Amino acid sequence: MSSSARFSSRVARRVMAPPPPYDRFFVITVLCILGLGLTMMASASVVISDRMWHQPFYYLYRQLAFLTVGVLVGSFVVQIETPIWEKMGGFLLVTVVLLLALVLIPGIGRTVNGSTRWIGFGLFGLQVSEAAKFVVVVYMAGYLIRRHVEIQSQFSGFLKPMLILAVISVLLLREPDFGATVVIMSTALGMMFLAGMSLRHFVLLFVVIAIALSLIAISAPYRLLRLTSFLNPWANPFDSGYQLVQSLIAFGRGGWFGMGLGNSIQKLFYLPEAHTDFLFAVIAEELGLVGVLVVIGLYSLLVLRIFVIGRKAQLLNRGFAGLVAYGLGLWLAIQFIVSIGVNTGLLPTKGLTLPLMSYGGSSVIINCVVIALILRIDHENRFRSIGLQV
Repeated sequence: MSSSARFSSRVARRVMAPPPPYDRFFVITVLCILGLGLTMMASASVVISDRMWHQPFYYLYRQLAFLTVGVLVGSFVVQIETPIWEKMGGFLLVTVVLLLALVLIPGIGRTVNGSTRWIGFGLFGLQVSEAAKFVVVVYMAGYLIRRHVEIQSQFSGFLKPMLILAVISVLLLREPDFGATVVIMSTALGMMFLAGMSLRHFVLLFVVIAIALSLIAISAPYRLLRLTSFLNPWANPFDSGYQLVQSLIAFGRGGWFGMGLGNSIQKLFYLPEAHTDFLFAVIAEELGLVGVLVVIGLYSLLVLRIFVIGRKAQLLNRGFAGLVAYGLGLWLAIQFIVSIGVNTGLLPTKGLTLPLMSYGGSSVIINCVVIALILRIDHENRFRSIGLQV
């Protein structure tokens, strides 16, 4: 066979071969975040785990169990075609609103650290606000596709979903969970902007939401205290500014290359919630500025790949899938930015964890569902781009 014939044969095989099923960069990034998260969560929780449960890796074992459940649920979700999610948006929204209401019923909702955010199931609990973040993205994507013309031209186009989000926000604030409220409202607003909302309406809505959230933030004494203490935590380092002061000490100790894995001092009962809300501070102390930049780089790459997947879906006239990807990417970006901002003192203290890294059953399972749905969207994109149906 001549060289030209061999070249033609290779080109033909390459054209006929199906595309890779998933975005390899996206999958590798997710695995790196999960691996680093498990390592650092185990390091941050080893002392408190030993003190409370007489087992240094109690929280690690539970996190692995949650991750296993998340992978199993994700393996089911990745089989569901995206048009099915579009049809289920309304049903999921009603379900999550009912669950948020059930959380507030005494005897059903479980209270931890003064907040009633969980529905108990024996040894496990469902944090409904995590499911609400996911459901709002799915519902908003479907609504924005159905009401695309109305969103672009009429005031009522964005007023209707705002009324629904207002109900969800009221239920979340009753728990109270101001952090989840901020994430949900910010994500929904971003999705509306990306869907082509009128700039005049968008600015008006942004101002209204900003004023509403500001009034809510100062309406409760404990939230107002958080706002004032984060501006100058050293004014009261043993009371209102304690968490942020201990977090900043962790960053100061970390330096360029950190104290070494497992050598954090702040996790020795100085830094509250070291394995959940303030995991980033432990990373900074043990891995230093280099570790901090690696974590930020991984999350940035993750969000970038999600946006690329969403953009490709839109170019293939898959509007719902594209908006879902954008919404999920915005949610993850907002949450990790707020979490990092809280740990570094750039934002007031909020109960928000690092996605896929911090300890938490509901968070890990829902994050696995998010990753699975993005993988499904990317999978459908790749086959649709060569004219094949999945």
